[in-house]
Amino acid sequence: MAILAAAAGSPTRETFRGISGVEELLFYYLAAVAVVVLAYGVYARFARYAEGVEDPIPRLDDLGERTVEAARIALSNESQFNRDLYGGLMHAFIMWGFLTLLIATTILAVDLEVWQLLLGRNSFWVGDFYLGYQFVVDAMGLLFVVGIGMALYRRYWVRKDRLWGRHTSREDTLFVWVLFALGVGGFVLEGLRILATGYPPFEVVSFVGWGTALAFEAAGVTPDLADSLHWWAWWSHSLLALAFVAWIPYAKPFHMLSSFANVVVRDEHSGARLPGIPADLEATSAESIDDFTWSELLDQDACTKCGRCSSVCPAKAAGRPLDPRDVILDLKGYREQRADDGGEQPIVADGGSSVIDAETMESCLSCLACVDSCPVEIDHLNSFTRLNRQLVDQGDVDPGVQDVFQNVMQDGNTFGNSQRSRADWADPLEFDLTDAREQEVEYLWYVGDYPSYDDRNRKVARSLARIFDAADVSVGILFEEEKYDGNDVRRLGEEFLFLELAGHHVESFEACEFETLVCTDPHSYNTFENEYPEVDFATWADDPMMPFDYDEQWNRDGEIEVLHWTQAVEDLVSEGRLDLAGDELDYTVTYHDPCHLGRYNDEYEAPRELIRATGCELVEMPRNRANSFCCGGGGGGLWMEFDDDPKPSEERLREAIEDTSSGVEKFVVACPMCTTMFEDGRKTGGFEEDVEIVDVAELLVEAIDRDAA
Repeated sequence: MAILAAAAGSPTRETFRGISGVEELLFYYLAAVAVVVLAYGVYARFARYAEGVEDPIPRLDDLGERTVEAARIALSNESQFNRDLYGGLMHAFIMWGFLTLLIATTILAVDLEVWQLLLGRNSFWVGDFYLGYQFVVDAMGLLFVVGIGMALYRRYWVRKDRLWGRHTSREDTLFVWVLFALGVGGFVLEGLRILATGYPPFEVVSFVGWGTALAFEAAGVTPDLADSLHWWAWWSHSLLALAFVAWIPYAKPFHMLSSFANVVVRDEHSGARLPGIPADLEATSAESIDDFTWSELLDQDACTKCGRCSSVCPAKAAGRPLDPRDVILDLKGYREQRADDGGEQPIVADGGSSVIDAETMESCLSCLACVDSCPVEIDHLNSFTRLNRQLVDQGDVDPGVQDVFQNVMQDGNTFGNSQRSRADWADPLEFDLTDAREQEVEYLWYVGDYPSYDDRNRKVARSLARIFDAADVSVGILFEEEKYDGNDVRRLGEEFLFLELAGHHVESFEACEFETLVCTDPHSYNTFENEYPEVDFATWADDPMMPFDYDEQWNRDGEIEVLHWTQAVEDLVSEGRLDLAGDELDYTVTYHDPCHLGRYNDEYEAPRELIRATGCELVEMPRNRANSFCCGGGGGGLWMEFDDDPKPSEERLREAIEDTSSGVEKFVVACPMCTTMFEDGRKTGGFEEDVEIVDVAELLVEAIDRDAA
């Protein structure tokens, strides 16, 4: 660059080449109008959020740190690369190119209006700075055009399924083509200028513009014609750019602002920890669009229609009437329509003219895949749970779920069995279990409903009891004091019942002396670890409807360790308290990551370490860890009947048998609900002769027995 600068004197160019003084003033006037329209539109959009209900989750604390972290996430494009390398590169090219062009335009404005006009200094847009500027702008502008080209190819040539849906509109088409026109138009303008000015040698750094000029010349465009066309190109490009600026707050381009804002105010525990429970439970439902919090309204505006949530949703894959993207956009569409015409509709109902149909919400498995896959941190599950609460308030609840609610209210468990028989699963054991209500223990073991009452999962509970016995661990259970944990009934909208169960359990926990709370079921683990500590029981202690006297916040500071049993047993193995040689078993197995252990709580390694400790060869599923595919049992799916084709459990088993291509003998799980769903899927899918469903605990017990033998 220095050699070119020396050869050419002082490289630069005229900013408003061929534009008269009057036209320049007109341009500044139009630019001012565009900025005012932009500012007003942005203000109006964000003012609407202020009308939303206050969010119980703190989202504006440490705003500086949040903004820095959001900028890191946005600039790195890390969420865009999740599950989609092509999409990640495409978005990175577009975003980095767009930001570079925006910065370049800002630099030019600062040089003209501030540096020269206001401060009276000579332009700094000359020499090496100019050469470097031109090279970077061309390089990043080219990247921008390539990115837009990739988007056009994927949307219109490949016609990728998740980009098309009920909410795909002309606005989406206009947005991408306007960006493409801006990118290409800039190079057309540059090529005409270089050709009209006779190819100044230093302009070779503008390699795309230089190549464009050569293309024009080869097509028969003379320097004089290029000079004339330059004026038209300049105004066309400028007017399109200003129109785009003014358009941003009123259409899809607004996601450039709302998505970043949504990342700034994201909840780190989204889904795993539902919003806190206010004194007025009715405030948690969705009788009106005005009942949604400001962050949920922002979620609706942040949606870019990318369809990533739709593509990973197991309910949608099974043919159920749920598309997470459509629910968010239906709510947004209704909110905007009501603002225009004032028309009122029920938000959610069982049939009729509601915005969302009850069957759509019943389809949700609360697997958190939509939340995990969303590149702009939309909290789908918060809005979905609000809709479910409204269904409960209205009595529009699936009959199977209503039966479960009734069982829990009357008997304390989802099966409707007697609480006195809750510990009968342990009768075949050769040793007695300690009553944690009467004796201090190291582990307070919350067994859970399915390991207590379901015949298949009782075997898992006995296996785990034998593991604890082999490790000589002091373990106690609550016997009939243990009730259902409440995790899934809360996600189905029964907030009051969840409160009742939470109050009962924290009273029971407080009455016991123990070091660690251990759970068989990841669903129980999630609610004890993430949600019970968020409940302010003092708000409800004096309520005559609440059968508990506890009036504090339980385990808010994490003084009690809460573990899933695989985490606890992994600790026992690593401490040498449970001795395994590591070569007892020689099965080839695969492992299914449960949603509530994996995506909800980021625990992927403990079960795998235990599987390897038995000597089994572990073959990973094509979709594993955070990309795991739900079994179909979460969010009440275990208690409802659907005409799925195929069932999520069948799809998952087919994947294990066919796609791993390694002769998998056992399909290993670490969740009682998963065990139930996969045993059912093994029968309905015709896989009974192909693979065996086993819990990690059953593998460990077999290894322990072989080691003892």
